[in-house]
Amino acid sequence: MTAPPFTLRQQGDHCLSIDFGDSISVETGLICLTAAEKIRHAGISGVTDVVPSYTAVAVHYQIDGQTGLPSFHSLSDQLAHLIESGLPRSAVSSRQIDIPVCYGGEHGPDLSDVAKTTGLTEQQVIEMHCAPGSMVFTLGFAPGHPYIGVHDPLFALPRRDVPRTVVPAGSVAIANRQSTIYPTRLPGGWHILGATPLKLFDVTRPQPTLLLPGDQIRFVPISPEEFDRIALQQNQAQP
Repeated sequence: MTAPPFTLRQQGDHCLSIDFGDSISVETGLICLTAAEKIRHAGISGVTDVVPSYTAVAVHYQIDGQTGLPSFHSLSDQLAHLIESGLPRSAVSSRQIDIPVCYGGEHGPDLSDVAKTTGLTEQQVIEMHCAPGSMVFTLGFAPGHPYIGVHDPLFALPRRDVPRTVVPAGSVAIANRQSTIYPTRLPGGWHILGATPLKLFDVTRPQPTLLLPGDQIRFVPISPEEFDRIALQQNQAQP
């Protein structure tokens, strides 16, 4: 059991933030996930939601009905005690998940530009993107929308100057040493390297989101023919 350094901040009148750092890393991400899991299991009265992110955990809570004031101080005391008592690294159950990706062509319109910007060949970009060590840090922006990292520093690319108003579902894109996979048709400004035929979000499944925070991700290149075959299987599997 270890107790990482942290600070507490009030975020409005219904939310408290536990900050574990200011830079993105797998180590800090795991601390956030473990802390969030411990807070959920503690069953603290008044807590309505616990949301881990890259470097912090947001704890949403109800207002004290008797005083009409936020219970920030009492809640912060309880949370500080929980964190200071230690966080077991084994608290987060991590899955290993392969994500098939068809890179380039119609599925990856930005692959060529990313290769030119980084000074790599398109094949080298694909190989680096498929390197082991990627983790889902958090879900956000849209249901089932994962933020995955942390990639090689060569992928520290800013977002596109002009975002796309529509990005197809399944598009796999990078920016700022991170990847994301668009679960549905959405606007977006990340650089699209390819697409996966897997469905990231499906309300008919017992677990609607395919990926969860803490999942270890391996991107696997596939051909356009394999993309079409898997996509067909996914559609046939729907009720």
